[in-house]
Amino acid sequence: MKKLRNLAFGACLLLGLSATRATTVVPPTFDELVGKAELIFQGSVTSVRSQWVGEGAQRHIASYVTFAVEDAVKGNPGASYTLQMLGGTVDGETMEVSESPKFAVGDRDILFVEHNGQQFVPLVGIMHGRFKIQREAQTGREIVATNEGNRLTDPEQLGKQANPFLQAASAISPVAFKEAIQMRLHKAQVK
Repeated sequence: MKKLRNLAFGACLLLGLSATRATTVVPPTFDELVGKAELIFQGSVTSVRSQWVGEGAQRHIASYVTFAVEDAVKGNPGASYTLQMLGGTVDGETMEVSESPKFAVGDRDILFVEHNGQQFVPLVGIMHGRFKIQREAQTGREIVATNEGNRLTDPEQLGKQANPFLQAASAISPVAFKEAIQMRLHKAQVK
């Protein structure tokens, strides 16, 4: 399989974004995640497809990840929503963007979406805008984890020095995480 490696700088040039913005991925705080997101929703991946788009020097692979929306927390994503992302595999050729989340049919996530179709990964903080819904093996309870698989214990500590992913602490449930998001949205409206 022929592999095409695309550095974040190249992705930025391709889509007209500044290199600094894409090459520096500072973990956003909880306030930044909620505030910058145009849409926040919980959904299940129903399809992932990749295709070549553009012409000449602008030709690249784009992936389209479609979700069945289970719960809209901010904005109105509709019953289904499709993220457009740079990268993917078409006819044995792969284009990858480092730090970009990888989605598969059946994944369940809570997503913080911004600038879909306008930036190479339309999530706040790239991979930091994706939270996986997983089931604990011991208890069967649904929990929230980061894109990297770290259990989220305290959303208020996201993007701060303290570790919000302490493995010994109890992970937050999707319901509790969405309640914290809604409380933050309400607090922002009251100001």
